[in-house]
Amino acid sequence: MAKRIQIGRHGGPEVLEWVDHTAPQPGPHEVRVRNRAIGLNFIDTYYRSGLYAPPRLPSGLGLEGAGEVEAVGSAVERFKVGDRVAYAGGPLGAYAELHVLPADKLVGLPDSIGFEQAAAAMLKGLTVQYLLRQIGRFQGGETILFHAAAGGVGSIACQWAKALGVRLIGTVGSPEKAERARALGAWATIDYSRENVASRVLELTDGRKCPVVYDSVGKDTWETSLDCVAPRGLLVSFGNASGPVTGIDLGVLAQKGSLFVTRPTLAGYADTPERLQAMADELFAMLADGRVRVEIGQRFPLAEAARAQEALTSRRTTGSTILLP
Repeated sequence: MAKRIQIGRHGGPEVLEWVDHTAPQPGPHEVRVRNRAIGLNFIDTYYRSGLYAPPRLPSGLGLEGAGEVEAVGSAVERFKVGDRVAYAGGPLGAYAELHVLPADKLVGLPDSIGFEQAAAAMLKGLTVQYLLRQIGRFQGGETILFHAAAGGVGSIACQWAKALGVRLIGTVGSPEKAERARALGAWATIDYSRENVASRVLELTDGRKCPVVYDSVGKDTWETSLDCVAPRGLLVSFGNASGPVTGIDLGVLAQKGSLFVTRPTLAGYADTPERLQAMADELFAMLADGRVRVEIGQRFPLAEAARAQEALTSRRTTGSTILLP
């Protein structure tokens, strides 16, 4: 018997329940992991609220964690009991002391990376890897716009962009967050609470705008983001923090300069075990040599996941937040 957070209905943080849970024996291609640290992410709140639908209710929550292999299925060859592992994908259920998931969703965790560091970095770091290294494919010298630059994903993006020689303009909501983003490597910041983002982008780029704009906010920033993309440039919409983007008029893309738009997911880029491990290896290398540092701004007991989600959605967090079983 172990403990986990689950939901029996959709709603606010109050629907999160701390319950006893019997973790099943792993199937032939599965692994049971004893979590040592668990990542908190905005996508967790989407499953809780019903914006994204779990396969069934009641359901566990959470997609990211790190720990040790406790049991392996009969057909699993890549992992053995005692191995250090991390993960950043389905199935739901990471908010738990024990989690059973397909072996293909796991990556080996080197000794140089701690459990807390991995849980704080996996989902956000792999997201930045595919955003900057696979979608962006930058040569160095480009100027890009990245919304929520002081948040969990943005904090990593500021550092990774600087390591690539890319000038990142980060949007933030306060002077304190602007200072934080610049300290992490942002080339410039725009405080959207006091400045017009599109106008400042024009000033900072001498009227050229940005070849790539990264938007995890969604509904509230969609039109502004389009106004910041250079002709024939790309808008990467990869999150819904303010709600989903709906009612897209493709004609607007033509009017604003023959723009491109993509709505990527981590699963769409880490779609094989080999590609997932290669992406993780690149992330771990960035962490190991210090080019990327992951600041854990908040730690909550797993039992207090509701309080952690409240802090996240009210934008009272900085950097990454982890849950500890």
